[in-house]
Amino acid sequence: MAENPTPAGRQAPQVQRLKANSVGLVGVVFMAVATAAPITAMTGNLPIAVGFGNGTGAPAGYLFATVVLTVFSVGYVAMAKRITAAGAFYGYISHGLGRIAGMASGMLAVLAYIVFEASIVGVFAYFTKTTVADQLGVDLPWVLYAAAMLAVTAVLSYFDINLTAKALGVMLIAEIAVLFAVATAVLIAGGGPDGIPTEPINPANAFTGTSAGLGLFFAFWSWVGFESTAMYGEESRDPKRVIPRATLVSVIGVGLFYIYVSWMTIAGNGLAGSVKLSSSASPLDLFFAPTESYIGAWAVDAFQWLLLTGSFACGMAFHQCAARYLYAIGREGFLHPALGRTHPKHGSPYIASFVQSTIAVVLVGAFWLTGQDPYIHLYTLLAILGTMAILIVQTLCSFAVIGYFAKNHPEDRHWFKTLTAPLLGGIGMTAVVVLLIMNMETAAGLAADSLFFEAIPWIVGVVFFGGLGLGFYLRARRPERYEIIGRIVLEDATERADDDGTADGADDGTGHSEPAPAAVPQS
Repeated sequence: MAENPTPAGRQAPQVQRLKANSVGLVGVVFMAVATAAPITAMTGNLPIAVGFGNGTGAPAGYLFATVVLTVFSVGYVAMAKRITAAGAFYGYISHGLGRIAGMASGMLAVLAYIVFEASIVGVFAYFTKTTVADQLGVDLPWVLYAAAMLAVTAVLSYFDINLTAKALGVMLIAEIAVLFAVATAVLIAGGGPDGIPTEPINPANAFTGTSAGLGLFFAFWSWVGFESTAMYGEESRDPKRVIPRATLVSVIGVGLFYIYVSWMTIAGNGLAGSVKLSSSASPLDLFFAPTESYIGAWAVDAFQWLLLTGSFACGMAFHQCAARYLYAIGREGFLHPALGRTHPKHGSPYIASFVQSTIAVVLVGAFWLTGQDPYIHLYTLLAILGTMAILIVQTLCSFAVIGYFAKNHPEDRHWFKTLTAPLLGGIGMTAVVVLLIMNMETAAGLAADSLFFEAIPWIVGVVFFGGLGLGFYLRARRPERYEIIGRIVLEDATERADDDGTADGADDGTGHSEPAPAAVPQS
């Protein structure tokens, strides 16, 4: 149940805001799709799904995931039309389920996005080391490539978000282009040994194979990050329209793309050939083989380099997400208030970004110093940890939509958009969490024997219940502190009710603004 925020008429403390009008619809879509990382998701997840999950029914698994996530997004965008927050889930859940639940969810979201960057740095370093050694004959330690990525990401994130969006746009277009080119070449050629089979897109086949649960989990894993659209509300132009549209474009567009690419990849190799390649010692041949056969050997070389730029774009996008969550909770007094400062010229959360870079360096350094593998351990273990955390938050967000509209805005209540869709989305997200738990050991692969793997559920539990405990403590023992946190959580998620999409206290273009009045949900 939503809690009663600060009484109307009271002003929140002076806060700094991100630079408004920095990015439009295309830029927000680029940021969101970059976190999903199509080329990394396809090359990393599809071979596992085909070889050990739902087999050649993997494209149907992506179809099922597209439907579930689209239903989830209906409630999500209904919330985005009313609430704008750099802390996305944090603000949404605070409105719908109360400040204590919002604080706990905010902690989980922070955990997820913090570890996601370090995870992607691991896979980038692995791809780079392998590609440079194979194509240039230079064999350097993986940690050097990791350090280079961390440094470039930190520099780009210091500036206006528009700069990052442009850089991501170039890399994203390149990785989508190569996947689309290979898939289309297969389609034009009429497929491989089995032609263009329809079995892979038969919805029933999503639930077949060696382990349908594993295949479905990897399908859903391929979307992690799409929800980041809402984080750029303060920086986007006309957020009431941009964020909902960007979310739906990201979910549906990425879904259709995954279905098409996975289907044509299987068609190019043949049904039996796809399973054989996916379960071999070189699972990337699932993509490299049709690329060479239908386009040429030169395209395989290009494909390998685009794996690097694709993973780099993904890591940089996750860095932006983590920085904005740290900024949001710092601005609200949840962590050190310095995190809530924005750059006087660029309007970027530069201190939060620096802190995130430091955390990522520590995580990557810890795995390197203990002799861990960048792919097997750094990428896989942190990805599982982050995915478990963010899926739980997504589940709570679905139910928060129901709670929010049950108490507020009767004019916007709708039997499907604000009740049925978020309910089904919440049930679907709960099922995905169960899939993750059931298939965690298989998903971890060789890293399942590590102590860190055993600690993952405990880390998630400690962070979530620790957030709940802190919320209850502040409410009972530090009511003045609790009042400030609750007020600014709701203040940050300012309801933009103006028809032109301009919020009270809108940014003046310098990254600063006067505080807007506290957002008071209607009874």
